[in-house]
Amino acid sequence: MSVRIGSGLDVHPFGDDAERPLVLGGVVVPGAPGLAGHSDADVVAHAVTDALLGAVAGGDLGSRFGVDDPATAGADSLDLLRTVVGELHADGWEVGNVDCTVVAQRPRLAGHRAAMRGRLAAVLAVAEEQVSVKFTTTDRLGSVGRGEGIACWASVLVTRP
Repeated sequence: MSVRIGSGLDVHPFGDDAERPLVLGGVVVPGAPGLAGHSDADVVAHAVTDALLGAVAGGDLGSRFGVDDPATAGADSLDLLRTVVGELHADGWEVGNVDCTVVAQRPRLAGHRAAMRGRLAAVLAVAEEQVSVKFTTTDRLGSVGRGEGIACWASVLVTRP
């Protein structure tokens, strides 16, 4: 059996478009400004996708779904993640577990944890118990601490029997 670990990081600033929703882990967080980005700017989905690609030495999100590609403008990041998961499955890899740390000074996110875990688990084709989503702040340090955006770190374990 092959076992590999991958890590991913994504950061997006809050955008200026008042109509743009905040999407994290495939969940729309109401009452919060959306993040700026080429796709829906879902930092959780992006970090998990990068972690999976890193685990199998498959490049990164930007090289796979370019920020200049009109086909991915406004894309649902869970669809991008789903594409990568499908490719991993086709190559014999299975997701063992995923651990995400979302760093945000604002908004409060703990009430969305279960929904994020559920959405991610469904796309990853794993049980919710295999997906961890944690939240923290930077105690007002740095750009995220000043409330300028949101970051997410993700670690994954993949196996190939």
